[in-house]
Amino acid sequence: MNYNNKIFNMSPLKALRRLFCGGLGLVFLFLISCCNNNPDIVKETSLLRIDSMPDHPTPYKMLDWHDKAVNFDAVIFDHSAKGEYQPFIWLDSAKRNINQTTFGLYTVIGDVRQGPGVNNGEFHEAINSMGALLSAGLVGIDKTNQNGFNYVRMVQNYFNCHNGWNIMMNNTCPEVAQLGGGYGRDWWYDVYPNVLYYAVCNVFPDVNRADSLQHIIAEQFYKADSVLNGNYDYSYFDYSKMKGMRNHIVYQQDAAAGHAYVLFSAYQKYKDKRYYNGAISALKALLGQKESRFYEVLMPFGAYTAARLNAEHGTNYDTKKILKWTFDGCHAKDGRYGWSIINDTWGDFDVSGIQGSFSHDGGYGFLMNTFDMAWPLVPMVRYEPQYAKAIGKWMLNAANAARLFYPYEIPNKNQWLPEQKAVTKNVIAYEGLKKTDIFDKKELKGVSPVALGDGPHWVVGQPNISMFSIYGSAHVGIFGAIIRKTNVEQILQLNCLATDFYCNKAYPTYLYYNPYNEEKNIEFFNSNGKVDLYDALSHKIIAKRIEKKGEFTIRGNSARLIVAIPAGSKITKIGTKHLANNIVIAY
Repeated sequence: MNYNNKIFNMSPLKALRRLFCGGLGLVFLFLISCCNNNPDIVKETSLLRIDSMPDHPTPYKMLDWHDKAVNFDAVIFDHSAKGEYQPFIWLDSAKRNINQTTFGLYTVIGDVRQGPGVNNGEFHEAINSMGALLSAGLVGIDKTNQNGFNYVRMVQNYFNCHNGWNIMMNNTCPEVAQLGGGYGRDWWYDVYPNVLYYAVCNVFPDVNRADSLQHIIAEQFYKADSVLNGNYDYSYFDYSKMKGMRNHIVYQQDAAAGHAYVLFSAYQKYKDKRYYNGAISALKALLGQKESRFYEVLMPFGAYTAARLNAEHGTNYDTKKILKWTFDGCHAKDGRYGWSIINDTWGDFDVSGIQGSFSHDGGYGFLMNTFDMAWPLVPMVRYEPQYAKAIGKWMLNAANAARLFYPYEIPNKNQWLPEQKAVTKNVIAYEGLKKTDIFDKKELKGVSPVALGDGPHWVVGQPNISMFSIYGSAHVGIFGAIIRKTNVEQILQLNCLATDFYCNKAYPTYLYYNPYNEEKNIEFFNSNGKVDLYDALSHKIIAKRIEKKGEFTIRGNSARLIVAIPAGSKITKIGTKHLANNIVIAY
């Protein structure tokens, strides 16, 4: 007998009750279907390289990156430090470019190319000095007035006007640096100091002369992009002659990402539509590549810029393509083959998440690059929240593996100079982490991974102690400002505003990723009056009226993007933007 016949043979009252209950069930199913198809609920976009990273990297240990950054600043900027190879800082009184004394930091401990009595004291690196200032500022240290020094004003000497380039360069005088065994023309070294300087100026606003220097840099980058006109097939660019140049270094097309980032930041600062158009032009040049041309550190800044343009200006740039180019890396034979985000286990250690080469000696990761990837990629999630889970999982792996560069965090048998690690004060790390045992040091045969540095190979006479990299460690404050531990091990709180420079007004926003299969309760601490916790992925209030301490749940194997809005705020929607008190809280 079929179902209809069963109803037909029932009493009238029983049949009516069955039909009524069935109708409610259909209504219930319809409502569930509507909820599941709610266009506002963010649908996850996965990245295969991150998907294959461990859910629970082992062995696991999360450092207090904030404390590491504070301690690094105290050690590195101590002019009175005593001991071999100390102090790590000196004053440069050559007054190159700008009529003021500046400072230098040793690139690596014991660097024979540098110091007050070497090469007129002028060989030092902006990526090191500016990175240290940004790091300190991000964890709350005022570098405009520290022990009588305005270090932020002092780094203006890297603005190379003496040679007509009129941008920040990696040295105050590239010619002197070259005499000291420094670097040849390498495009990322010319672009990245300007990315850093714009960030430093956002963290430390209103420093004398900074505004005019930023304006000049924006003009130079705008002119350069106009000249390049979509063709970034060069090893570097001469910003004096306004001409693309080629040398022995492979072409660095991802310099377009650095141009786009600086020009969009300049647009946010000056509201000059030319800079907006320049950012668009550079981003199109980046996306015009047929495959990844990831060279060093700039590529993910293109993803961040694309995401902001899409969210705030209604463009439709392929952010996923740039992210894949970043994580999967460069496979072009005429590019920097192998440069990527590493996804591997070396010996007994999961090292997934660190940035470097998957091909060099089986794998070679670098600390500074790993820190710097977090700068654009964590705030990017605010603008394209579909990547929240992916970026959360990557950061869990990267932050866990990054500790292995520090000599006190990796076994003695896995590092080059365990007997010398005291000189690092537990704040200076090895520059790199390498997979294989292709070394002439017999103690390291068969060992994987090995923490080491490039320093001893740069020039004749460089001591082994230069394995320890101040340059690589200087950017630690990026992790220090972004990462906080929660009450649940392996669930991190990631501050999405910490490095979202030149952003529009926003409420505190945090990314949480739960790698467990079961739901977890997360404690939330608040010091900004009573707040409601709004999840920008589900577009729901998940906790109300938290004054000092509250709690929310997060499902297993999922993420939340939490915005702490004033309690009782009215949430509205205009187009694709969700707002609280006329401030955008979700896209």
